[in-house]
Amino acid sequence: MILPQESRTYISNDIEICRIINGMWQISGAHGPINMEKALEAMGDFTDNGFITWDLADHYGPAEDFVKYFRKLRRKEHQEPNLRFFTKWVPNPQPISKEIVRKAIDLSRRRMDMNVLDMVQFHWWDYQDKNYINAIEYLEELREEGIILSLGLTNFDSLHVEELCEMGIKIITNQVQYSIIDRRPEKFMTQVCQKYGIKLFAYGTLCGGLLSEKYLGKSEPYRSDLNTASLNKYKNMINRWGNWDLFQELLSTLNHIAKKYGVSISNIAVRYILENPIIAGAIIGVRLGVSEHLVENSKVFNFSLERSDLDEIEKVSSKANNLLEIIGDCGDEYR
Repeated sequence: MILPQESRTYISNDIEICRIINGMWQISGAHGPINMEKALEAMGDFTDNGFITWDLADHYGPAEDFVKYFRKLRRKEHQEPNLRFFTKWVPNPQPISKEIVRKAIDLSRRRMDMNVLDMVQFHWWDYQDKNYINAIEYLEELREEGIILSLGLTNFDSLHVEELCEMGIKIITNQVQYSIIDRRPEKFMTQVCQKYGIKLFAYGTLCGGLLSEKYLGKSEPYRSDLNTASLNKYKNMINRWGNWDLFQELLSTLNHIAKKYGVSISNIAVRYILENPIIAGAIIGVRLGVSEHLVENSKVFNFSLERSDLDEIEKVSSKANNLLEIIGDCGDEYR
């Protein structure tokens, strides 16, 4: 399987990515056990099929360690392609010194066995604690030193993205929740990104798997039926967006469009997000060694949505609650 050129994009002059990014939250422990040997084999399958970009974090269980082991395997096989591993630094609010920042980044470098990190995506829990300004300034200094190639953000709202950009910090991405259910980034965040040349990484695009044929025509699941952290998280989001009947109407609409192109509901959900020009990539969770959807995911790049498709989706979405009014801007659900 060879992904088309349309599957790639540049987020900076020297960083090319696959627009479907492999999300490693699923190996953090909240989605069940992961066998390392099988996981590393699965990472090879993703890579060999063109899915070369990985999203992880310092707190995603063994994710950073898996990167180290996998990179060693690829070197032994003399087949290391243009892989990219984007980690995160998610400190607790606290007084921040450059020593604290360097210690955290050096730990990720050791765990991943990378002298230079491809990207550090910074998250801060509490904007009332202004130490996030010190943190990002020290991260920028480490970028200038050359041990971080690029800086991104995770779940920053529009106001604070703009604040950091006005400080002169070179931010190239912000990672936010974005799906047909949660379209908050289309409002203020898009305007800020256009102003400062920032791209978005979208997560939650499949609502933990709820945006799929598996739930089409099915009764509303009980909480006990939702056996992963993702399913619980995004079922709660759907509850705030509308109700199960409206969600079924959306699934039915997406299924109608999917049949038109010979693809899946999930493909339509991802394609919808990728067609927003501000989106660099959609993060799709991977349960390494448990289940992979390589062939299905590749179909996202075989078609484009027509205006009539978007109108059908909008017809259903217009009946839903406004999550921007209920939750607030991007990332506000974490604060």
